Amino acid sequence: MSEGQLNGKVALITGGASGIGRATALLFAQEGASVAIVDLNQQSGRAVVEEIACNGGRAMFEPGDVARAGDCQRIVQRTMGELGGIHVIFNNAGIIRRTTVLELNEEDWDRVMAVNVKSIFLMSRQVIPIMEKAGGGSIINMASGWGLAGGPKAAVYCASKGAVVLLTKAMAIDHGPQSIRVNCICPGDTDTTMLRDEAQQLGEPTERFLTESARRPLGRVGKPGEIAQAALYLASDAASFVTGTALVVDGGGLAGS
Repeated sequence: MSEGQLNGKVALITGGASGIGRATALLFAQEGASVAIVDLNQQSGRAVVEEIACNGGRAMFEPGDVARAGDCQRIVQRTMGELGGIHVIFNNAGIIRRTTVLELNEEDWDRVMAVNVKSIFLMSRQVIPIMEKAGGGSIINMASGWGLAGGPKAAVYCASKGAVVLLTKAMAIDHGPQSIRVNCICPGDTDTTMLRDEAQQLGEPTERFLTESARRPLGRVGKPGEIAQAALYLASDAASFVTGTALVVDGGGLAGS
C-alpha cells in the first residue's frame, strides 16, 4: 500500500467489526496503519481483517469484552506481540438503551456505563504506559452529540456520553506532558445498525425514525465513513496540537442548541 497519513502506525479499534468502527478500521489501514480490531462479534471482526488483507493492509482480530479488565489486558498484550506497538487507540465500542430513568433497569444502567465509559478507563490504563514509553500517542474516545445536549428517552446513554466528554478532557490534562493527545468525537445520528436498533427499542417504524433523525441543517443522517474521517484527523499528525477537544460531527444537529 502507498504511504498515507498513518504510515508506520499501529491503531487499536474497539467495536471495530461494524458501523463506525469498521469504517475507521478500513480507512486507517488504507492510510498505512496496522490495525487491531476488537469486538464481541467474531465473524464480522474476522471479515474486516480479511477485507483489509485483500487490499494489501495488515490487521488482526482479537475477540473480547472491553468492559472486563482481564480482556483489555489480553487484547493489548496480543496487539503488542503481533503488531509491535500501539500509537493510536479508538475507544469506539458502545451500546444504547432508549428508556427514561423510570423504565430503565439496574442491569441495563450498569451495562451501558460499563461498555461506554468503564471500557475507556480500562483500555486507556493499558495503553498509556506504552504510548508514554514510545514518546506519545493519540487516544480517541467515542462520545455523542447527546454527551453535550440531552435527548429524550436516553437517560443512561446521555449520562454515559457526558461522562466520556469530561473523562476525555481530564485525561488530556493528565497525559499531555507525555505527548499523549486525548480527544473525543461527538457524532450525530449515523446510518448504522445501532441507529436502526434504536427504532426497534422505541417501537417506531424504521423509515419514520430515520426521517426524523435526518431533521438537521444538512437534511440527512451521517455515514460511518464521515465519522471515520474525523477519527483519522485526530489520529494523524494533522491534529498534532489538538487535545482535550470534543469534535462535533453531526450535520448541524446541535447548531441551534
